[in-house]
Amino acid sequence: QVQLVESGGGLVQAGGSLRLSCAAAGRTFSGNAMGWFRQAPGKGREFVAYISWSGGRIYYADSVKDRFTISRDNAKNTVYLQMNNLKPEDTAVYYCNGDPDKNTGRGRWSWGQGTQVTVSS
Repeated sequence: QVQLVESGGGLVQAGGSLRLSCAAAGRTFSGNAMGWFRQAPGKGREFVAYISWSGGRIYYADSVKDRFTISRDNAKNTVYLQMNNLKPEDTAVYYCNGDPDKNTGRGRWSWGQGTQVTVSS
């Protein structure tokens, strides 16, 4: 089983940037696509971004397209989410997971604790 550890969240003003990281313990991401999700207060978990194992296929939720960038370093077993031009509606707990399903909001492994992102207006 993979233990996912997200970090890098914080409080930022609208228009600011943050870089989230997701590391795995227990096994590598070897062969797995990875993704980011988020859950705002009172809402369900929603898909944010997807990256294939090789990094050759990437796609985003429409709400973050052109502002967020997903990347991965397989040697470090880490996935990143660079978030620019943040908006108050981006406020949520952010999670990573393997083999993300953008339609169901599910991933392959148990969820980590996530990292809180708060954007003030």
